Amino acid sequence: MKYTVLLPAAGSGKRMGAGQNKLFLELRNIPILIHTLRVFERDPNCERIVLAVKKEEKAFIEQLLKEHCITKVSDIAEGGEERQHSVYAALKVSSSKGIILVHDAARPFIHQQVIQQLVEKANTSGAAVAAVRAKDTMKKVENGIIQETVDRESLWIIQTPQAFRYTILEKAERLAEKDNFLGTDEAMLVERLGERVHIVESTYDNVKMTTSEDLLYGEAILNKREQEEY
Repeated sequence: MKYTVLLPAAGSGKRMGAGQNKLFLELRNIPILIHTLRVFERDPNCERIVLAVKKEEKAFIEQLLKEHCITKVSDIAEGGEERQHSVYAALKVSSSKGIILVHDAARPFIHQQVIQQLVEKANTSGAAVAAVRAKDTMKKVENGIIQETVDRESLWIIQTPQAFRYTILEKAERLAEKDNFLGTDEAMLVERLGERVHIVESTYDNVKMTTSEDLLYGEAILNKREQEEY
């Protein structure tokens, strides 16, 4: 089933300590952003990609797209101060009214099987997010003191992509802007509408490149996938 994906790409890379947009850092001499874009470029069900970028980085990103033969980017919006603002900016310029995916541009290892499951679930149920089960013991803590041990059987670690019918995501983003509400992800905005958000089980290697240690993990994932192909 066909879909459009929105990629907010206007981050600063502060947690990475890179001194630049972390998406320009390289794995195997290729920018993280390009690794992520290639997932959707190669997926025949992806109709178009919409980016949200910093105004001052737009020309450089357009050059990267040309150099690496990324052809599915249909629009580039100007990103906002927060990720949520960038997503809404991308949604506004998108011509799609079907299934919309929102994906972290710094998650280059999402599997296409998970993407398709998300698209199908969003089509039938309205909203779905990629997630993995919590593996560690979870504690609720206040002021540095453990208050209780939380049952991890009901806890999931939320990832992206997050998939929605266009009408649901557009309404959620519009209401959040009207209420001046800032959420942690798109699912949180949709939850405010009273919509049910479904879980699609993802993989633990769908990691977000956030710290310098993640780059080492990214290299290990690439090595692992190369070995699996032989």
